[in-house]
Amino acid sequence: MTAPITNDMDIYDEKYVGQDVKLGGKDNFVLEDITNNLAGGEISELVVVAEGEEKTTWFVWLLVLCSSISGLLFGYDTGVISGALVTIGGDLGPADLSSGQKVCSPRDFQIILLNCHIKELITSATTLGALLGGLGAGVLSDRIGRRPVMGIADILFIGGSIGQAVCHTVWNMIGTRFLIGWGVGIAACIAPLYIQELSPTRLRGRMVVINVAAITLGQVIAYGIDAGFESVPHGWRWMVGLGTVPAGLQCIFLFFLPESPRILLQWGRKDEARSVMAKIYARASPEQLELKLLSREVGLIVFLWPVVACGMQAFQQLCGFNTLMYYSATLFKEIGFNKPTAVGLIISGTNFIFTLFALKYIDIIGRRRIMLWSSPGMIFGLTLASISFFYLTKQTNGQLVDGTVYSHKWSSLVLFAMIFYVASYATGIGNVPWQQGELFSLDGKPSPPYLATRSRAHSARHRHVARDAVNWGGNLLIGSTYLSLMDKITPAGAFGFYAGLCLLGFVFVVFCFPETAGLSLEEVQMVFRNGFGIRDSARLRQQKTQARLQGVVKEVA
Repeated sequence: MTAPITNDMDIYDEKYVGQDVKLGGKDNFVLEDITNNLAGGEISELVVVAEGEEKTTWFVWLLVLCSSISGLLFGYDTGVISGALVTIGGDLGPADLSSGQKVCSPRDFQIILLNCHIKELITSATTLGALLGGLGAGVLSDRIGRRPVMGIADILFIGGSIGQAVCHTVWNMIGTRFLIGWGVGIAACIAPLYIQELSPTRLRGRMVVINVAAITLGQVIAYGIDAGFESVPHGWRWMVGLGTVPAGLQCIFLFFLPESPRILLQWGRKDEARSVMAKIYARASPEQLELKLLSREVGLIVFLWPVVACGMQAFQQLCGFNTLMYYSATLFKEIGFNKPTAVGLIISGTNFIFTLFALKYIDIIGRRRIMLWSSPGMIFGLTLASISFFYLTKQTNGQLVDGTVYSHKWSSLVLFAMIFYVASYATGIGNVPWQQGELFSLDGKPSPPYLATRSRAHSARHRHVARDAVNWGGNLLIGSTYLSLMDKITPAGAFGFYAGLCLLGFVFVVFCFPETAGLSLEEVQMVFRNGFGIRDSARLRQQKTQARLQGVVKEVA
């Protein structure tokens, strides 16, 4: 029995559910109808299905893999500083940043506290640079193109890596870390955007997650290099300096990559854009290709509550994960592990493996469902870590003191809690916010055709700026306060605090995060018309599934 139509959402369901349009040369009337709708800003590119769109060509794979080197650089820089901090020693001045000194006097305590602040400055300088770089990257790439901006990021990576490798003072290190942070912020902003604009419509989410997988692979490589150079005199210089290699390679590859079709259209170079699109949709008919081109030129952009997208980014950054990436070697050294960078490699390896799991299954399981499953796992892992730290540090009044022999049982339990937490993070919140491209490509009422591209570009850019501000702002807050927080409220209190933030994030997911996988831009617009649309989203996805099944039955009959 069909449910009665009671509101706009129901009317939309009846009209659009299952309306994926596959064009052939004979369907000119369909082409004309959809083209008219596109001109009015009423049809998304997702509605138009090109022949063979679900298949990925070697051209697209090469584009995505070369672009994902930006993600690898991001991950490498995040992971490499963890091992460098425990091996720098006195190379940057008289203060030993990695000493195993016990607190025997107030002066000893002041030295250790100073070292904590120096480590926080070295770590957070990159995040501050990334925040500033990310804010300006979108505007710059609209003016000079995606490729040149990615090249600028590579040059900053190369300069920052060489600068770190040859510096001899703390402030020089902080300055070069700030410089490389600009490269990180630019790459993190532009690489996913470039990949999204050069990927087949139906494969964009999965292609963007490849960039996320590259980030975690970069962290694994960084920890492996850290472990390899841990016992080498001044080995930390090799750790940070080797970041020039992938940056140099990508800088060369960029000469052979095309510009984004969307940018080419914005510049009025339609023939070049058509040539690039023909390589992306190698099996598409001329009519399909023209319609794809038109949809990218005019492109429906619908306003979506930015609180959902920014809220998910805040959850990702404030849950404390990046403290493990920046300080895991320092932490594992303090609780008694002889090879802290090797133990950190276990953490980064777990992150990489479960990111690959998410890459394969996240859209099958559903983004909301996987968040509802993984968030409690994060809370459990952090709570278990907090309890373990409480009993581990009883003999030192709740604080971690270098050189103290701690219980192997509780240290091992801390490691298990971290692995469980990281596995849950990588499966859910580590990936889901980066797949929410539809949350940043939506705008409210359609603009007139002659204003559409410019106004929508500005609107989308503002939402990207908001996302980057929340992303890097949260990262900066966590990275610059972690060691001080551990000192002020003890490790048990710090990880309990992060568990509380994860609980708030879980509540946000339950009440504010609808399932958007498999929905077109228009359908997402309708879902958010009546609040956060948790029930509307579930109902619409169910109706689409039923419509597909009915279509299959009709074809068989």
